[in-house]
Order: sequence, then structure tokens, then C-alpha cells
Amino acid sequence: MIHVENLTKYFNDLCAVDQITFDIQKGEILGLLGPNGAGKTTFLRMLTGYLAPTLGTIRVKDYIIDEHLLEIKKLLGYLPESAPLYHDMLAYDYLNYIADVRELRSEQKLSRIRRLADLCGLNEVMHQPIGELSKGYKQRVGLAHAMMSDPEILVLDEPTSGLDPNQIVEIREIIKKIGKKKTIIISTHILSEAEAACDRIIIINRGRIVADGSTEAIKQTASGEYLVNISLQSADSKSVERELSSIEGVVDIGFSNGEENILGVRLTCKSSADIRGEIYRRIKQTDWILLEFHQERRSLENIFRRLTQEN
Repeated sequence: MIHVENLTKYFNDLCAVDQITFDIQKGEILGLLGPNGAGKTTFLRMLTGYLAPTLGTIRVKDYIIDEHLLEIKKLLGYLPESAPLYHDMLAYDYLNYIADVRELRSEQKLSRIRRLADLCGLNEVMHQPIGELSKGYKQRVGLAHAMMSDPEILVLDEPTSGLDPNQIVEIREIIKKIGKKKTIIISTHILSEAEAACDRIIIINRGRIVADGSTEAIKQTASGEYLVNISLQSADSKSVERELSSIEGVVDIGFSNGEENILGVRLTCKSSADIRGEIYRRIKQTDWILLEFHQERRSLENIFRRLTQEN
């Protein structure tokens, strides 16, 4: 459906997207993850034709973006992070206007607006000014806008940004419904959203792909890696790092300060053997007071943090 090859984008000397290559299959819900500034939005803007690549190419179906930009745009529906809505218009009037822009025939227009109002849960607010709607409803109006021409591919840039937990769940359910019939690309830095809604995840950092696959496949790439969280009293970070970093299998140590005189220690461990006994033995040899000691199950959040910090 979509083929991206060696895609690169420079802004003067800044490389925002650095030679990324991947394919997106028809009917797939792809989550594009990364920290702020990773290059997610830049990639989406190239895919939708708002930015021209510096190098590389994008192919959508049989169309190459450099040669068939208009044809590709007709296949896409795009919801940017801040939906560009006219706040003084009623929701119905706005969608009616978008239907005219998309050149829907008069006999199609009303049925399409009704269908989108049902799908996006807009029936209660269709005759309210957009400016008076909550952010969740504004996102729904923007989603209906993106879907007005019934595109084959839907591109959503941070669709749940700034929403409360209830609104996030509602938008997630809408995306799942849409995803049964369309190819969807979702850019987000909310890992739980990607894990709940996406068939596949690409993690991008500093413009490069650092992981690609299903959630379970990505977790398998970190096989053998786990976290051990410790809380110590009467300990300082330098002496803890000196003592525990020499343990075979400890690959990284992070610290956080909690209550007064309590040091939080986060050990990233990678070993086929269980090294918790050795960690405890080293602590026991000191005058530190052990308040907490537990192993953390591998999660997408742990892997994401590891990949984006390392790279």
C-alpha cells in the first residue's frame, strides 16, 4: 500500500528524518512512536505532501509522490495535531462546507454527513458552534473532516493529545472502528494508546527507526532485559553506582530522589541468570538501608525509554 525508501529531510543543517525505509500494508493500523522532536510530524507532512523530501521517495499504491502528488492526496485523509477548524461555524455547517470543498454530489452529501456524525459521535453537538465544544468533540469534528471523502488511508497526528482519559478511550474506539476498513497511520508519544489500538509499531528517534514490529515482537527483541527498582536510605548515587555497576549483567543505572535521604535506584539488567541475589549481597555489605527491592516486568514503556535514550 505504502512504500517508503531512504526518506530524508533536512532543515538547513538539521536532519529531521534520516534515511528511513519501511512498508505499510493495506488495512494495517500503524503506530508511529517517538519522543517530541523525533521526526514523526515531519514524516507525516512529507507523506501528505506538505513538505518535499530532501532525499528518498514515497510510493502510495502505484503513485510516486514526486510525480503524482495530487493523486496521492486524493487517497489520504489527514488530521494534524491541532485540527484546523473554523470555530465560529456550527459543526454541521462546517462539515457541510467540507463536503462542498471535497465536491460531494448533493445526493451524497447529507447521507455522508449523517454517517460521519454517527461514527464520530457528533449527533449531540451538530448544531453547536465549534468554538464552544470541548477539545474531545473538536477532535471528533476534525476526524469527520479527514474522513469526508472516504479516503483509503487515514493519517492522524497525535489524535489524543490534550484529551482527558475518557475522551482518549472514546477516540481510540472510533479509530478501531475505522481501522476495520482503512489503512491508518497514528503518530503518538502515548505508548498505551499505540499498544491498545495498533497492529504494528515503529519507534523513531532522532529521525531514525530504532524498532519496527508488533508490540510482542518488539518486546521479544529485548529478551533477557529487565528492570530492578531499589529504594535506599543513607546512600549516595556515586557510591551506589561504583558498587553496583561492577555486577555482571547490570548494563545501566538511573537515579531519582524521593523523600529526604531516600535514593531511588533503577537498574537495567540483561542476563540469562537471575542476578538479584548478587545485587542484594552487595547492598548487604554496605551500611545502606534497603527499603524497596522489586523486579519490573518488561513493558513497551521500558523498551521505548531504553531505545530512545541509547540512540
